[in-house]
Amino acid sequence: MGIAIARVSVRYAMLITMTDDAGWASLGWQAWTDLDQVRARLDAGADPNAVLRWPGPPLHVAAEHGSAEVVAELARRVDDVDALAGGRTALWRAVAANRPDNATALIAAGADPWQDMMSGWSPGRLSLAGPTPELFGSDASLGPEEAAMVAESRRLIAAIGDPHYEGLGIACVAGIDVAEAVRRLDAEIVEDDRDGVMDAWMEDPNDDGVIRTMWATDVPGGCVLAQPWGYGPEMPGVTKALSAGTTCYGMYANPKSGNQGSILRDGEVVGWDLHPGGDPDEDGEVLLSYLYQDNALAFCFAHVGLRPTDNRAVVGPPDVWIRLPEGDYWH
Repeated sequence: MGIAIARVSVRYAMLITMTDDAGWASLGWQAWTDLDQVRARLDAGADPNAVLRWPGPPLHVAAEHGSAEVVAELARRVDDVDALAGGRTALWRAVAANRPDNATALIAAGADPWQDMMSGWSPGRLSLAGPTPELFGSDASLGPEEAAMVAESRRLIAAIGDPHYEGLGIACVAGIDVAEAVRRLDAEIVEDDRDGVMDAWMEDPNDDGVIRTMWATDVPGGCVLAQPWGYGPEMPGVTKALSAGTTCYGMYANPKSGNQGSILRDGEVVGWDLHPGGDPDEDGEVLLSYLYQDNALAFCFAHVGLRPTDNRAVVGPPDVWIRLPEGDYWH
């Protein structure tokens, strides 16, 4: 299985470090499934309503990471089971994390599944796009366009699979083919020299010639530029040129800091330092983000409407190898 950066995110790999005054200091992720341990904290005076420094109130953390028993215990002790933190309720976090067991426990405690909180989305409406659309027993349904997005997400995620992509740079462009991308970048088509490029990369990962060498592949809906060893395709000078009259989503899977995304439309940067594959957020793309959680590569394709039938654009063999002319691609 590939080592996808988004799938080793800090929310699963780190311990929570909390302030001592709330009574929740140094409680690890696994502890949120241990009813005895959580109950002992509460009985010793831990505040169930505390707003913890990073992960949020205890009920919210348990809703996403804990067990239904712990969620029920905390829900019984909090002042407001629908308290907001970061614009979300605990029920939203349970639904967004695909934890129907915890969502059911919150509903039993009186949580409101239809409270709007993010671009018109409620936990109940979000659940309609997930694996348990019957969770809240409502007659509500998604619209045709939203239902189509759900179906496409399942197809696309399966098509992309789970390749290793740490260190990958990628630019997904709508509405143009490889020939047009080459023209816009004034690039030259070069022979496939993977071994030579990789040898040069091993000597100097930031070598200018290595960063300017990448591959390009046509896919239904547009084309993709990719560089398994670096950030070249996401350089602003590249994505700005590619996005003329259309939209480009770029990503660099930075081994040091995780997935870094950008959106460009018609040569203008409209989003930078984004986090494809992350949690649904209040950015007008709630459904898209939810459908592609922990699937950053598929998110990049979906954002601009590309519909690949496999992952060849990412893992190769590509349609062509190209080399960009010398120049400043950062300013």
